Amino acid sequence: MDVLVWFQRGGVVMYPILLCSLVGVYIIIERWLTLRAAKPPTGAFQLKLRKMLEGNNIQLAQEVCIQEKSPVGRVISAGLEKIHHGPMRVRQAMEDQGREEITLLDRHLGVLASIAGIAPMLGFLGTVTGLVVAFQSVAAAAGQPSPADLADGIWEALMTTVFGLVVGIPVAAAYNYLLNKVQIIASSYERIARDTLDAIEECVYHGKFPSGEEETVTLRREEATA
Repeated sequence: MDVLVWFQRGGVVMYPILLCSLVGVYIIIERWLTLRAAKPPTGAFQLKLRKMLEGNNIQLAQEVCIQEKSPVGRVISAGLEKIHHGPMRVRQAMEDQGREEITLLDRHLGVLASIAGIAPMLGFLGTVTGLVVAFQSVAAAAGQPSPADLADGIWEALMTTVFGLVVGIPVAAAYNYLLNKVQIIASSYERIARDTLDAIEECVYHGKFPSGEEETVTLRREEATA
């Protein structure tokens, strides 16, 4: 028996499960491509940037960041735009841009987590309603129902649980993989931003910071909202 027949015999609950699978596949592919493009630049980029800062070529350094076309390039560029306003403004600009970039990387992951939980629950719902219908049919049937008739109704009801788990398990695995990927990228961004601020302190401000001002940037992952 092919999958289409199983789907049809599963009942109306199969349609929201199918919708969950389509949305899940779309988000997984879209997020994977986004995170692949967002991988941190190589050490050559940081070395090139530092040489420009040592030469006080701020404008050229900013152009290099823009040409990088990556989230970390935009984070550093945001800080360089405020370089004439003092180190505190540089740090704040990089933190703000960093949070925005991490939020963009997190986008739709909350939906993926919801699908991982909802799809199996829809499957269980379909099974329960299917069993109710099966036993109602048996009760309404004249005479003694055969075990074959009862088994036929039960296996049809169980099909929704099977499909719900088939959708939910891979989506849950993909969610955890993508979430871990975001955390790794965020940690890399944080390290690069901190190294860049150290270079700015040394090459541009020559270590002269206002009293009590600590130049560190934290680009922590915020909870995804979908």
